[in-house]
Formats: sequence, structure tokens, C-alpha cells
Amino acid sequence: MSKSSAQYSQYPQHHPHDHGRAFQRRPAVAPAAAIPLPATDDAYTIVHAGKQVRFGPVVFWIVVGTVVLLGLWSAATATYFAFRDDVLTRLIARQAEMQYAYEDRIAELRAKVDRTTSRQLLDQEQFDQKLDQIMKRQTALESRATALGAMPDVTGSIPRAVPQRGDSSQSTPKPSPISDTVIFVAPPDREARLESRAPAVVAPQTNQFAKNHGFDNVLVRLTTSLDQVERRQMAVLSAVEESMDSRMRRMRGVVSDLGLNLASLEAAVPRSAMGGPFVPIKLTANAGPFEKQLNRINITRAEMDRLNRTLALVPYRKPVIGEVEFTSGFGVRSDPFLGRPAMHTGLDFRAASGDPVRVTANGKVVSAGWSGGYGRMVEVDHGNGLSTRYGHLSEINVKVGEIVKIGQVVGLVGSTGRSTGPHLHYETRIEGEAVDPQKFLRAGVRLSAG
Repeated sequence: MSKSSAQYSQYPQHHPHDHGRAFQRRPAVAPAAAIPLPATDDAYTIVHAGKQVRFGPVVFWIVVGTVVLLGLWSAATATYFAFRDDVLTRLIARQAEMQYAYEDRIAELRAKVDRTTSRQLLDQEQFDQKLDQIMKRQTALESRATALGAMPDVTGSIPRAVPQRGDSSQSTPKPSPISDTVIFVAPPDREARLESRAPAVVAPQTNQFAKNHGFDNVLVRLTTSLDQVERRQMAVLSAVEESMDSRMRRMRGVVSDLGLNLASLEAAVPRSAMGGPFVPIKLTANAGPFEKQLNRINITRAEMDRLNRTLALVPYRKPVIGEVEFTSGFGVRSDPFLGRPAMHTGLDFRAASGDPVRVTANGKVVSAGWSGGYGRMVEVDHGNGLSTRYGHLSEINVKVGEIVKIGQVVGLVGSTGRSTGPHLHYETRIEGEAVDPQKFLRAGVRLSAG
């Protein structure tokens, strides 16, 4: 392929059959007979098998560019297939890494959901347990309230208002009215003691389940309410126990101050019709402070009832109602009729004619009638050497041998016998010897005081 390929046509063509022959020069062809070819500088000619193919420059470069592109594509393809294993390996590893990361994330989210669900279930279980405990506690407090309501000391013996120290409204205690019961007065410092015994309130911890569902405030309110009820119940029990302990100490002190033998007094108490098998007191192993304190109170109350029955034979109450005013005391005095010193064996109570005279202790009437200077007189034997006399009566309402109870009317105030006017002559005797009745009346004041 060349631009001057036409020049080769001027020379004779060599034929294979010409070997051995003398070379003969062919005559030159006349120039006029030659076929002229257009000579162009921009054309490209390809000769093949005696044929010539001419290309333009644009087509030529298109063909060359195509060949180059095919060669580059072949090189790239060969390179790809040569290194495709590494590429695929890295691609698979990347995909696997992404898949593992995705699975790990899914597992983490699933675990987080499981933890949240488990926490919610646990919080719900704790909430249910707390609610169940609150219900059980409420039932226990209701049973405690029933037990407290059955105690007479809770409703009738504990005053609602407690006087404070230094209160000017407090006056000197007076003898209590004739009654089988004694009104207890709380000590001034009881509130402080009860406050110190009150358990501290601990705010319950709220869980997430209750908080999310709005139940935490309900649980707190229920727990706070039950705490207040429990504190009030414990305060009532403490007040009752302290009152009973104080009462027991005063009762034993009164018997000791009067010089009486408690065992002899108890032996003289008439026995009522009672019976039944002996069942010892036992507390359960899981008994709490409330049950233990209630058991102590029951034991103390039983002992106090026994002492009350015993002291019912001691004449420490007033024989007349209302304010006490003596017209003549016990001991040596000037005789109202003779004007000479004489022994007065009792107390003269100021009273109006016809006022009721009440027996000051349980006993049995041993005398009811006229008795010398006593006029109309009633004597009651209280047992264990104790007896009382009621003189100058205008009327007698009992008979000899009759059993009388505390506060029963045995007669009416008068001025019979050796008397200068309507009044009650009252005596207390131990083993037949007259003793000062004020000693017993002061014991009654002590028992009725707080």
C-alpha cells in the first residue's frame, strides 16, 4: 500500500514458466495506451490479489480507532478475568460484613426489645405484688380495727384532748362519782412519747410500669393512707397500754398505802359462776408488733379486771354525790353537846335532809336499824376486816343480810340520834377499829386521777 503503486506497472511481470529462457525485453507500451489513475495525496490504497482498495482519511481513522478500542476492551477483559477472583472475594466479604452488621443490629434491637419487655413484665409483676401486699395489709388493718373496737378502754377510757402542762384550766382532782368504772386521764407528756414511738414513713419506690401507666400516685396514696391508719392504731394501742400500766401501778400503790394485804383482799372477792377448760395464751411465730402489744394489753386488762374486782371491796368512793364538804373531821374535837374534847370516829358530810346515801363498796349488810347515838344506822361488811357505817339516817332502804353493790342507796340523809342537824355520819373500820375515812377517799382521788 503506497501512493506510487502505479509505477510497478512499467516493468514486465515475471512468470514462472520463463525460467531457462533468455530474458527478452518486452516493448514498452505507448504512453497513450496506459490508463491514468487519479493521483491524490489524501487517499489510502490497499492492494490485495491485484486489487486495490482506496480509503479516505476519515474512514481510515475510524477503523484504526475501532481496532484500538477493541484492543483496550480485550486488555480490560483479560485483566478483569485475571483478577476477578480477588474482586469477587472482596465483594462477597463486603456483602457478608454488611449482612453480619445488619444481623448484629437486628439482634441488638431484638435484645433491647426483649429487655424492655422483660423489664415491663418484671415491673408489672412487682406492681401486682405491691398491690397484693396493700390488699393484705388493708385486710390486716381492718381486723386490727375490729380488735381495737372490741376493747372498751379504747372507746371510753382514752380522752380525745390531752391537757398540756401548765394549763390553768387544770384543777385539783376530786373524788370520782360512785361508779364501777374509773375515768382515765392521759399523762401530759403522752403525745411526745407516742410521737417518738411512731414509725418513720418511708416513701415506696415506684417502678417504671406503674409510672408509665399512672399507677404510682395511686400506690403512694394507698400506702400513705395505710401508714396513717397503722400509726393511729399503734398510737391507740400505746395509749391504752400506758394507761393500763399507770392504772395498775396506782391500784397496787393504793392497796399498799392503805396497809391492806392484796392477797387477802383477792381471797375475799366473791366468786362468780364461771368455768371452762384452761387454754394457755400462745402467739404465732409470725406475730408482729401489733399482735404482741395487743397480747400484752389483754394480759394487763385481765389483771386489771381482777384488781378492780378486788378494789370493789375497798370503800374509797364518796357516800354522797356532788361536792364534798365536811362539817366535822376525824379525830379529837369538841363535843357539840357537852363542849368537852371527844373522839370523833368518822366524817360528817354536809347534805340536805332526804339526800340519797350510797354504799361505797360491795358488801353485805350486817346492821340496819336504830343504834344509840348513830340514830338510824346501816353497817356494811366488805370482807377482809373492812366495814363502813352510815349514821343519822332518816330512812333505811336495806335489810340485814342483803348483798349491796357499789353506788346502791342504803338510806336517806337525816338527823336522827345524837345530831344537831341534817348530815351524814360516815365511818370506815378495819378489824372493828375506826380509821380516818379521808385516807380511803384520797386513795379514790388517786385512782381517778391521771
